[in-house]
Amino acid sequence: MKKKAIALVSGGLDSLLAAKVIMEQGIPVEGVVFLMQFASRDIREFTERVRQSANEANIPIKFIDMSEEFLGVLRSPDHGYGANLNPCIDCKILMLKLAKDIMKKENAGFVITGEVLGERPMSQRKGALDIIRKRSSLDGYLLRPLSAKLLEKTVPEAEGVVDRSRLLDLSGRGRSKQLALAKKYSLTKFFAPSGGCLLTDKIFARKLKDLIDSDALDPHNIALLKWGRHFRLDKATKTIVGRDEKDNMGILELKHRKDVLLRLKDDPGPYVLLRGNVSFKNIKKAADLLLAHSKSKRKSDAIVEYWTKEENKKELKPCAMDREKIDRLRI
Repeated sequence: MKKKAIALVSGGLDSLLAAKVIMEQGIPVEGVVFLMQFASRDIREFTERVRQSANEANIPIKFIDMSEEFLGVLRSPDHGYGANLNPCIDCKILMLKLAKDIMKKENAGFVITGEVLGERPMSQRKGALDIIRKRSSLDGYLLRPLSAKLLEKTVPEAEGVVDRSRLLDLSGRGRSKQLALAKKYSLTKFFAPSGGCLLTDKIFARKLKDLIDSDALDPHNIALLKWGRHFRLDKATKTIVGRDEKDNMGILELKHRKDVLLRLKDDPGPYVLLRGNVSFKNIKKAADLLLAHSKSKRKSDAIVEYWTKEENKKELKPCAMDREKIDRLRI
């Protein structure tokens, strides 16, 4: 067997420790970070933090975008969702299938992950770990160093490439042993265990389900979910209202050619984006939402500017939408 491993690296402590345990045995490890829009609200910040974590641990990494492949999993996961809209088991199976292809290309012998038996209720119980191992087509070549002594022996262990006696027997949700190992390996730059995937966030999951139900699940619409307050005007039409300057910048950056932007004329306040059916009726609703969420909502002389192209701005007089109607439209 080839004495080289492919490691799934997330920036979390467990994945870094798993790689270090194998590297400690003199086995080269190549890290792979799978990216998708749900990894973080700010993908650029996320990738930089993962890079820093891997550099500190001396793990070489490459980034692989699996967004397109993941959308199929998200629409209809074979093993269901977690508490919100997180298909954790199917997500891990997809990652491992992709990692298997990389393993072959990189002339490696096996794949390692930082999974810990019993640490997560959906994807790391024994039954789920077995499903992931079998469905990934890596049966025998998927090594989980942190819990290996509690799991079936893998091919690299059986063939003596990996010394099983130097692997670990971690289980459960406690973190004291992992933190002790982090100190041993001088690891300080890693994500908190509760951080990460937006699919586990209740509010984000609700907005994402609205996209699925509206048959509008695509990367452009998903990117908008990270910004502002979301309102459904009809099945084909959404309005996003910025909450702060960061939201406003995100909305501006993600505007499509046919989207309508709205803002108060000569007055600070939120940017609003209208996507879908940009009829005047929907533009007026978006303007009324804008005024209701601005500090100018009691101004009788407020004017809203709207445009698809900034050089062709138009104006209308809004009327602040009442709370009951806002709540009906809110996603």
